[in-house]
Amino acid sequence: MRDKLLETAVENANIIDAVLLEEFFEKHSNDTRRIDRLLLDTGVFEEDEILKLFGATLGIPFVKHIEPESVPILFIDKVQAPYAHHHSLVAVSDTDQEMVVATGYPLELHSVDNLSKMVQKIITPVFAPRAIITTAINTAYENRMNVLDDVVEEINEQSVESLVGEITSSEDLLDVVNRPPVIRLVNDILFKALQMRCSDVHIHPYENSVKIRYRIDGLLYDMHRLEGPVLPVIVSRIKVMSGMDIAERRLPQDGRCSVKIGPREVDLRVSTIPTAYGERTVLRLLDKSSGVYSVESLGMAAGDYAKIDNLLSRTHGVFFVTGPTGSGKTTSLYSFLQHIDSNEKNILTVEDPVEYQLQGISQIQVQPKKGMTFSRALRHVLRQDPDVIMVGEVRDEETARMVIQSSLTGHFVFSTLHTNDAPGAITRMIDLGIEPYLIASSVAGVLAQRLVRRLCPNCTEKVESSASIREELGVMMGGFETVFQGRGCDECFNTGYRGRTGIYELMVIDDHIRQCICRQESAGAIKKAALASGFTTLRMDGLRKVEIGETSLDEVLRVVHSDEVDVN
Repeated sequence: MRDKLLETAVENANIIDAVLLEEFFEKHSNDTRRIDRLLLDTGVFEEDEILKLFGATLGIPFVKHIEPESVPILFIDKVQAPYAHHHSLVAVSDTDQEMVVATGYPLELHSVDNLSKMVQKIITPVFAPRAIITTAINTAYENRMNVLDDVVEEINEQSVESLVGEITSSEDLLDVVNRPPVIRLVNDILFKALQMRCSDVHIHPYENSVKIRYRIDGLLYDMHRLEGPVLPVIVSRIKVMSGMDIAERRLPQDGRCSVKIGPREVDLRVSTIPTAYGERTVLRLLDKSSGVYSVESLGMAAGDYAKIDNLLSRTHGVFFVTGPTGSGKTTSLYSFLQHIDSNEKNILTVEDPVEYQLQGISQIQVQPKKGMTFSRALRHVLRQDPDVIMVGEVRDEETARMVIQSSLTGHFVFSTLHTNDAPGAITRMIDLGIEPYLIASSVAGVLAQRLVRRLCPNCTEKVESSASIREELGVMMGGFETVFQGRGCDECFNTGYRGRTGIYELMVIDDHIRQCICRQESAGAIKKAALASGFTTLRMDGLRKVEIGETSLDEVLRVVHSDEVDVN
């Protein structure tokens, strides 16, 4: 086969460089991998070049695009999504006797033979890039998953009995072939949630109905309304998936599990509580494939990047990130930890819960029921010779005092607080019982943040702003008469927004602020001192993002309406 490929490369110079190919074969002459896998996995050549080379050698066409609508229903019904993904196979057309199938592995003969037996047809192969095949598989199976209305009628009380033992270690939401109706229903709810970039799914029982609500970009939207009798089987299915007790309906429960959409894996955190009309269930979706954001991608102003970089290079001190629940504090902390070189420094975290696994970093899950609290875990972490420590949250005086003492003994400590702004973190620590002189000597900086929705790039347009909103934001004399606004389109589900970004206020503790802390001055006085040093408030950073067209005045007003600092 190597000789034939080289011969084709020489005859078709426009496909691949024959000299490079010959050198590649000489270099890998002892490699026992199958030749197509070897060429595709090493990444020396472009995938299109390799597939065209095999196509010209074997007389098989190469296709660059696949329309998901062209995937035959027979293929979706007979072939499970995991099998199609694993072997990189998808049908592109069929007739009574023949099915044309795109493959990303030219010499994957046994999987094509198996496919022929599944569909009972002759298989005619074509070659296509694996990414194109994966996209076609996902979209084609998506379109077949609109089963809500169909399966609700099939669900009955016997469905609950069939749930036990059905769950695998990581459920694939695309695998709906021959599944019981309740499993298809729950898979469809979760799949659509992931498709719409949802962070939480709420299953809310009412007297005669069940409402399914999705939290998208921070706001809740009603998506489905189902008949009341389906609630017990939906909740039971979710309990089985997340390892909870399906017989216990009178007490709150927590659980977790993983689901897949083909190669994409998502963690689910599940919580149930009993209500008057049945169990209310909330699922938090954590997409592992999205990874940890880099510091540069958080959306900070250029000046703040330099200050953050300087803070992260320190060897001791405390750096607080503050904001309400759901403001992206953990995301920022993970970005900071990822920015620090874990090969040079010993980094440990104490979290509740551990949301994402960070490479090279030891992460500890607190378990209050077993006595493993933040303060107790931190006490043991200090015996592990750490350089950098992250404490998920300072909730009480004991933890606050441990964090301060850890920084004073030569460690750099990250943690979070629930305060409205950066100066408020100082007064919160004093309220917890920490002496002002300890705070002044240990706290290096405080970052307050909020999340605002980004304007949809597909439908953003310039419009005249509302005078009342400008007045409320205090920018009547500062322009903003015309601003960017999302019109609403299919891409953003007619909301005008797609995705979120952060707005920030970073307060680096300097000598002037230290004096204010030692004098136990109010948060307002500390903020005034910070402003004199070039401090940018949340509202000011939000208006900067309005000016460059990232978000709208309404969004800034929605998330920072409590900021009453006079920025003029």
